Amino acid sequence: MTLLVIGTGGREYREYLLASIGARYRVHLLLGAEPTWEREHIAGWTVLDHPGETVDATELCAAARAVPEPVRGVLSWDEARVLQTAKVAGALGLPGGNPDVALRCRDKLLTRRALHAAGVPQPAFVQVGDVDAALEAAGAIGYPVVLKPRALAASLGVVLVRTPAELVERFAFARDTTVPGAWTYDTVLVEEYATGAEVSVDSAVHCGHVSPLYVARKDIGYPPYFEEVGHVVDAADPLLTDPEILKIVRDTHAALGITDGMTHTELKLTPTGPKVIEVNGRLGGDLIPYLGLRATGIDPGLAAAAVACGLPPEVAADRRLVGAVRFLYPAKDDTTIDAIDIDTGALPVAVDRVTALAGPGDVVSPPPAGTLWGRIAFATAVAETAAACAHALDAADAAVTVRER
Repeated sequence: MTLLVIGTGGREYREYLLASIGARYRVHLLLGAEPTWEREHIAGWTVLDHPGETVDATELCAAARAVPEPVRGVLSWDEARVLQTAKVAGALGLPGGNPDVALRCRDKLLTRRALHAAGVPQPAFVQVGDVDAALEAAGAIGYPVVLKPRALAASLGVVLVRTPAELVERFAFARDTTVPGAWTYDTVLVEEYATGAEVSVDSAVHCGHVSPLYVARKDIGYPPYFEEVGHVVDAADPLLTDPEILKIVRDTHAALGITDGMTHTELKLTPTGPKVIEVNGRLGGDLIPYLGLRATGIDPGLAAAAVACGLPPEVAADRRLVGAVRFLYPAKDDTTIDAIDIDTGALPVAVDRVTALAGPGDVVSPPPAGTLWGRIAFATAVAETAAACAHALDAADAAVTVRER
């Protein structure tokens, strides 16, 4: 059967998904340039002038209708194209084709309102349009607070403020941060700062049934920003069977009206119980799905393809391992890369991948100037325990040398 995939993302982060899907489905790709590495995994493609960057999705819908074979499902794992993907699915009468549901995930204010109406635990929040309103909201909520854009992901534009002076200084960062393909609002959210560990639950949703696949625990760095510098996925994580977590995840999906598709639900484990931080209507970002695949054996690409096509996903784990990733950054702003050397002989067997993300001539910076685009390499590890993964990633970190120009 033919599956329409909108965009692919970077090869280092997403090829494994396209490879597994392409082995079982006829993939027709919609993208903005001629495919390169993607060709071995796809049956056809359409090059568009604006592949999903316009919210009205007119060009995408026209391209989808022009695909020679009947399309059974529409899929994207790109946050900036989630709403457009839903519009294409709706135009074709396929699962996941409710733009209102997609928008409730894309727009964090709509997410907050829907969860509030359903009584789902979450931080207190106020929508504001300027610094004065933000100061008033923060005073009512109580410092520290978090400033958050309404339509971004990967913690972009999210910043912690502990005082009124910090709020004034950092408000523009939350308001003005953007990425290609995203749209901006003239308001931001002021939210209660929820303390505790941050976790995420990736789920496959089929006909309203929510199947959690794996839990990822985040490693956050570069305060007061919330850069995700690593993740750990344990197939035996007790949160995956925790009744309170599972109820909150189910209630969240019901509140947002999600009946078909992949979701990534982020929560904080606060002293007063779990609280929902945000929900994305797609697979988790970074390498979380890859870690889930390696730790549990559940193929997230095939699960995503199945629910996109209205089929029940395969969600049974066949192993109980731990997978972890660590992202590496330059030491200072405006670092010009000459080369990134990896001493493969120093890598322990638990190291799964070490991949350079920057090359000769690239100029990179750590957060906040660089955010996730400041990453120069990543390493993944798979082992029996989280401690063994951490030891392997320490060795991988030490095996990477950055030569500057």
